[in-house]
Amino acid sequence: MDLSFIITVFVIGFIGSLLSGMLGIGGAIINYPMLLYIPVLLGLAGFNAYEVSGIVAVQVFFATLSGVLVYRKGGYLNKHLIVIMGISVLVGSFIGGYGSRFLTEGGINLVYGILAVIASVMMFLPKRGKDEINDDDLQYHRGLAAILTMIVGIGAGIVGAGGAFLLVPMMLVILKIPTRVTIATSLAVTFMSSIGATTGKLVTGQVPFMPALVIAAASLIASPLGATAGKKMNVKWLQGLLALLILATTIKIWFNILY
Repeated sequence: MDLSFIITVFVIGFIGSLLSGMLGIGGAIINYPMLLYIPVLLGLAGFNAYEVSGIVAVQVFFATLSGVLVYRKGGYLNKHLIVIMGISVLVGSFIGGYGSRFLTEGGINLVYGILAVIASVMMFLPKRGKDEINDDDLQYHRGLAAILTMIVGIGAGIVGAGGAFLLVPMMLVILKIPTRVTIATSLAVTFMSSIGATTGKLVTGQVPFMPALVIAAASLIASPLGATAGKKMNVKWLQGLLALLILATTIKIWFNILY
């Protein structure tokens, strides 16, 4: 890789990881299309869908790990949610990450487009108004949480994502988890998902190591900065920014799938 290519990959990883820390997502919703399209637009060597999904899986792993280390000090991580959803998403993401080898590049992009559409719709549904709640008062359907999280893990594992861009709206809209708890806890669940997705991608040879290392370095720097900023931002602004990012990505990916 030449210097301009390394810088481009680093900047993409930095932006995605900064936003991932702020919004409680793994960064795949942003980095996947950026890695797929930006290097080519700049006249640099491009990645195929398998390579992008592998790089993104590694990026999500490091972004969520460093983000969780910041949020664990804020008291918003819910251990019961992490255990129930984390185990389910870990199994699902490994299945998706390993099984993606049997899909075409177009198939991987199609799965990404479908996941983004679902996330976009869910983000614009009415949310629970209460933003703060004690762990002892948190009520949700554990069986539903486990089933939905495994399904999310399978789809997210295919594209190398941690699944937070689906987990966040699912926790807010369906499980009715308060926003601050959702943003912090989703990072921990996404970290567990990234373990399964990354493992599946590695054992099937879908990870180009040098770009993945560059992305990882950017994640370790940017994600903690984003998580620190996210704790100080207005909750409604966080939700709105996440919704706009998902919507913009959905439009872009489907335009390329259809045309």
